[in-house]
Amino acid sequence: MTEAAAQGVDQSARGVRLPRTARRAQLLDAAQHVFVTNGYHAAAMDDIAERAGVSKPVLYQHFPGKLELYMALVDKHGDALVQRVREAISSTPDNKQRVKQAVQALYEFVDGEGQAFRLLFESDLRGEPAVEKAVDDAMSSCIDAVTDVVAADAGIDHERARLLAVGLVGLSQVTARYWLGTEGSVSRDEAVSLMSTLAWKGLAGFPLQQG
Repeated sequence: MTEAAAQGVDQSARGVRLPRTARRAQLLDAAQHVFVTNGYHAAAMDDIAERAGVSKPVLYQHFPGKLELYMALVDKHGDALVQRVREAISSTPDNKQRVKQAVQALYEFVDGEGQAFRLLFESDLRGEPAVEKAVDDAMSSCIDAVTDVVAADAGIDHERARLLAVGLVGLSQVTARYWLGTEGSVSRDEAVSLMSTLAWKGLAGFPLQQG
């Protein structure tokens, strides 16, 4: 290992020195743009290196191959989505607001800068076992967070609560992607309000159990 590597820094083809963590973030940003624009199979490591302004050897110092680079993005954005949903669920004790916040969290993720949602929900690599598992794990964690609240508040068993949670998360994810394609015919706030009202009227059919 070179002295620069030992110090956690590398140097791009343009001579810009960055801490290793900053360089990794830069490479992930460049890779995200290329993968979202071109799809996994059409994306090339040359394209990613060029967009990041680094040499291919620098790129390979951080990621040994294209799949590892893609997986790093899937893991990063999967974790971010789960965190959004958990924070939404824990942000208020009011159940109606919890539903709205959970729906909003998924809409915000889909509407986020860089179209990260496409790496999780619209990838041309979903047949790859590692990618499929990572996406399934992220969605399962989101469903788990909702399940725990539904089970506690409605007083129903875990399996029934989980089925309801799958419905809420699935409704939010699918309608958010559809909404994004409508290009602003309905505002995001209104779309969240519509979907959270639909979900709440369904979940409200299960009365809150008093402890």
